[in-house]
Amino acid sequence: MGPYLGIVNPVLWEIGHIAWFHEYWTLRHAHGRPPLIERCDRLWDSSAVAHATRWHLDLPDRAGTLGYMADVLARQEDMLAGGGGTEARYFYDLAIRHEDMHVEALTYMRQTLSYAPPRDLGAVERPRAGPLPGDVAVPGGRWRLGSTSEGGFIFDNEKWAHDAALQPFKIARAPVTNAEFAAFVEAGGYRTHEFWSDAGWAWREQRGAEQPVYWQGKRDGVWAARRYQAAEELAPHAPVVFVSWFEAEAWCRWAGRRLPSEAEWEAAAIGLPTADGTRLADQRRRWPWGDDGPTETRANLDFAFDGPVDVAALADGDSAFGCRQMIGNAWEWTASDFLPFAGFAADPYKDYSQPWFGSRKVLRGGCWATSARIARPAYRNFFTPDRSDVFAGFRTCAI
Repeated sequence: MGPYLGIVNPVLWEIGHIAWFHEYWTLRHAHGRPPLIERCDRLWDSSAVAHATRWHLDLPDRAGTLGYMADVLARQEDMLAGGGGTEARYFYDLAIRHEDMHVEALTYMRQTLSYAPPRDLGAVERPRAGPLPGDVAVPGGRWRLGSTSEGGFIFDNEKWAHDAALQPFKIARAPVTNAEFAAFVEAGGYRTHEFWSDAGWAWREQRGAEQPVYWQGKRDGVWAARRYQAAEELAPHAPVVFVSWFEAEAWCRWAGRRLPSEAEWEAAAIGLPTADGTRLADQRRRWPWGDDGPTETRANLDFAFDGPVDVAALADGDSAFGCRQMIGNAWEWTASDFLPFAGFAADPYKDYSQPWFGSRKVLRGGCWATSARIARPAYRNFFTPDRSDVFAGFRTCAI
């Protein structure tokens, strides 16, 4: 079951929970089928099963858990072979995206717990393309922040698209790299109170943080970090990851920069300038590079590689303004609090967004372990600002 930690679940429980979620929403809720296991809600319903108790439940063993998952899948396939029904489609879309989220969570849980890395999921040879310094200018204007019903499945916290007024701004072409973050560490940034908010400094002192959580200092002049079970050299030009929002905020103060709002991030990712370049156009792209979906030359998603690649790689994925890797490679913290948009109404899975408003920060863009179904430009990820265990880094704006 692994050790108890507040930021992870027992792996066996997590796999069972994924199967339960599929069953609950697609077979039971959408089609009125009875539960496959009588006590399943008492085992895997995350809204009812307290986190600390998940290590002590009478769960099926590994074979039983995987058997339950296979049984759910077979019944889903039977239902879909019969047509499934238009109204039921929403719940299949929801359940597979919930699974996508947990696949990513299982990956960073392996890192947290020093387990072996996933096998045969991505190319081991990651592109070494170097840094990508500099800012791009994004004109101001009206930006339609959020989603509409025209783009397929969306989550309730994306509803609905609404106008946001943006002033012109300059945003980095690429996320902050390991080398750029190391300069902050080496300059004593973790020991200089003035770079930290009061909440951030309290977090740093409580953790005793002197550097990012998995960094292990320099070896022969090169920074090393733990990756799963072993130490390896940090790629200097890959985006820094496993940093909290507090650490991103402190780096920005040290560097004289700031985090973008989620509206600024979204406009830089999929916005277009007017013909004269003086303001944001009313049109937008579906993806930063255009309307066609992600490929391995555009975005490091879906385990295309087995970790983050250099920030100058994947030039085919540039936005209209010249921002690179806004989709995939590393999640990007924004300055925005996770709050509902005007007119928000919870979807049937009411525990997805509503309980967390006001206590988290918004992240955008996805990482190398994120599914393309999740990493749409308008998708709003959200974590508390103290979390440093996810594949999150940050991109900055000029002040």
